[in-house]
Amino acid sequence: RSMTMKSAVVLLLGATPAAAFLAAPVSVGLPAPNRGFTGFVIGAAASRSAGVARSAAAGAEPSASEVQQVLSCAEAAARQAGGLIRDGVGSEVRKTKANSRDLLTEVDGAAQRLIEDYVYGHFPGHSFLGEESVDPGQAASSNALRAVLDKGVDWLWVVDPIDGTTNFASGMPLSTVSIGVAYRGDLQVGVVYDPFQDEMFSAVTGGGCFCNGRRVHAEKDVTELADAVVISGSPPALNSMMPSLRGINALMPMVRTVRMVGSAALHLAWVACGRASAYFEADLNAWDTAAGAVLIREAGGHMVDLHTGSPYTLETRRILATNGNAQVRDHLRAVLVEARASTLEDDPASES
Repeated sequence: RSMTMKSAVVLLLGATPAAAFLAAPVSVGLPAPNRGFTGFVIGAAASRSAGVARSAAAGAEPSASEVQQVLSCAEAAARQAGGLIRDGVGSEVRKTKANSRDLLTEVDGAAQRLIEDYVYGHFPGHSFLGEESVDPGQAASSNALRAVLDKGVDWLWVVDPIDGTTNFASGMPLSTVSIGVAYRGDLQVGVVYDPFQDEMFSAVTGGGCFCNGRRVHAEKDVTELADAVVISGSPPALNSMMPSLRGINALMPMVRTVRMVGSAALHLAWVACGRASAYFEADLNAWDTAAGAVLIREAGGHMVDLHTGSPYTLETRRILATNGNAQVRDHLRAVLVEARASTLEDDPASES
């Protein structure tokens, strides 16, 4: 099966119809922790390659109570921003970003301001990196992330206030709030909130992955590609979209099905809770993936650089997230790399 892309389209491949919009109450205060973890495994090796210097002194890792407070704040902020998304779905486009397909609405900015104000209201000493405060384009987003990492900040919030803006502006209830929080470069907390299904996906390092308080796991029973449900990304830039189309073309004869939904954070949450076997995309920003990376890890899945197979870091832009089966991960990656699904149009094809 082959696909071509002749013009900008809103593409939805076989997505399940969303449930009716839910008018969930909006939290107005910092909620009490809803899970009582007694300890955490802090500082995953994958995140440590992000390049932030670590102190060997005492206090170099956050306490369990600090992490729990950050989680509670992230969940509350995500729910409040989700209320804006739910109320504003189908909003008029205010402008485009790096290209005419990358949309921005008034709600994007309002949701980010709400989250940022909420975070600084509870944690004035923390740092904040949000999509709407960074200039458009791959170079600008990579440079913004590198600049804040080079500062060696302690707590860093990495936020996409509306992940899936094209869906949102088109009236499709397939958008999320994505909040990832790192401590000295190591991701500690991930929250992805789907306001239309009222599903709060959350995880902390060493504490497992949850959806609305119920523990979830990446699927274990799919061990062959023939049984896999794979999600492909649908980035706005044409040079980023072509790798997805090449990957879809290669995978369709080999897997159960491929879906293209349009929200990276939602894709990652679905892999984490077992609704999908894998997700790939060749050009993503940290705010698209930071929260989902914590979900995937804590749900028992895998998340690597699609092209190299190296562990995910905040600076990884080529993503492959899979269930807990290493054979599925490795087979998928081999097929996608062979199909040049990990190579942007203006990148030289290489194995490095």
